[in-house]
Amino acid sequence: MRRKAGAIMMVLGMIIVSIAIFQYTDHQLKLKHALAQAEALTEAKSKDAPAPIKPLNTTSSPSKSLINRQQFHPKENDVIGLLEIPKIGAKLPIIEGTDEEMLDKGVGHYSPSVFPSDGEQILLSGHRDTVFRKFADLKIGDRFIVNMPYGTFEYEMKSSKIVDKDDTSVIRSMEKEVLVLSTCYPFHYVGPAPDRYVIYAYPVTKDRET
Repeated sequence: MRRKAGAIMMVLGMIIVSIAIFQYTDHQLKLKHALAQAEALTEAKSKDAPAPIKPLNTTSSPSKSLINRQQFHPKENDVIGLLEIPKIGAKLPIIEGTDEEMLDKGVGHYSPSVFPSDGEQILLSGHRDTVFRKFADLKIGDRFIVNMPYGTFEYEMKSSKIVDKDDTSVIRSMEKEVLVLSTCYPFHYVGPAPDRYVIYAYPVTKDRET
């Protein structure tokens, strides 16, 4: 009886491990594919295309863009840009929408929030155990570079906070341009995490660069 129970537990363990390996492999393939799309999309800025409208109070690429901001109207699940985080060596695709399907492929852009240069809250979300797994290493002053088809925008981390997972006060009008990044917390929690770790980053202006 004990042998039978042991065999059953072994089989169940193998099934669980197999599922975990499949999910990880599937995620990596989706992420790799989305990253290739994001890089192709943002690299198009260097090609001949209409000149972009000057972004609002941000550092932008001087190269020509694929489109201007007014022409940018992505649909849900589209790859829309590229997020670079130099401190942790991350280069991540940005997907329109924050459903699980989108978060499986990269960093999700919360659709009701705006885009870089719009002068309001830009909200990006990602899983702590995949795209944002090194967020614990980020400190005040670290930077985020958002590459979009219509320009490149840089933000500097100014603050962070931990909120309950059901706290929706993070999503609000801020009356200024702010890049808000959210992920589950604690970072090494096993299972669905009870909190959210939120970073607030503000535009790096050309005046501050000089």
